[in-house]
Amino acid sequence: MIQTEQPMISVKHLNKQFGQGCPHCMNPDSRKLYKNFCTVCQTVYSCQDVSFDLYPGEIIGVVGESGSGKSTMMRCLYFDQEATSGEVYLQAYKDGTRNLFAESTQQKRYIRNHLMGKVYQNPMLGLRMDFTSIGNIAEKMIAAGSRRVSEMETRGKELLEKVHIPLHRIKEAPKHFSGGMQQRVQIAKALSNRPPVLLLDEVTTGLDLSVQASVLDLIKALQRELGISIVLVSHDLGVVRMLADRTLVMLDGRVVEEGLTDQILEDPQEAYTQQLVHSLL
Repeated sequence: MIQTEQPMISVKHLNKQFGQGCPHCMNPDSRKLYKNFCTVCQTVYSCQDVSFDLYPGEIIGVVGESGSGKSTMMRCLYFDQEATSGEVYLQAYKDGTRNLFAESTQQKRYIRNHLMGKVYQNPMLGLRMDFTSIGNIAEKMIAAGSRRVSEMETRGKELLEKVHIPLHRIKEAPKHFSGGMQQRVQIAKALSNRPPVLLLDEVTTGLDLSVQASVLDLIKALQRELGISIVLVSHDLGVVRMLADRTLVMLDGRVVEEGLTDQILEDPQEAYTQQLVHSLL
């Protein structure tokens, strides 16, 4: 794929480790690990030298088995966890000139509240279950500086209608909703402040197939309407095939293959990708 425009997000050499490391594993060029685990010091290298670009209006899928580093990468990108090293640049923030990982806590909070949205696999991480649905959206807008109740109410109704939450239920708490409805409220909340980037982490896991299909249709429709850029993590290659323009394949914390989604699924080059495709499709 030839890209002539600037990336919306550029991730460079992202590393995340749990543990101090030791002489046996510290050097990335010569480290000896069992999968991504050092048997000498028990350090886990969850992300190893992960790099990719995400372009405006693009959906990039990230696939891999459990423990491959997909969700850790997403937590680092949304500052839920601190990256060990690496750089990430966002075109919508200071024209893509500042490494977001090096910014202050205050600036990271600004980026989370204004420029990125995230939908978690577990809705309890993304929603306040005792707030009303419209209250969840208001909370996100207040965090970004909104103070006008009428504006928050209008935006909340608009978004909840967009994600097909009935108007008579917008003042109900998400704890009373089904899993599919909770995910739709999460999507609405993530879009509250019109972020250019959306991070979706296993958003259909655990949902019934019919509910999965409706959530995926919703994501596709919203992406087309709003033109947002999306990083989509999933272990389900059917989800990635439906939504993603390009796909990254992760194994043991590393990106082992990347390319156009059709190309990855129809003609995988790496042995691991071939195994993944044959086992999951």
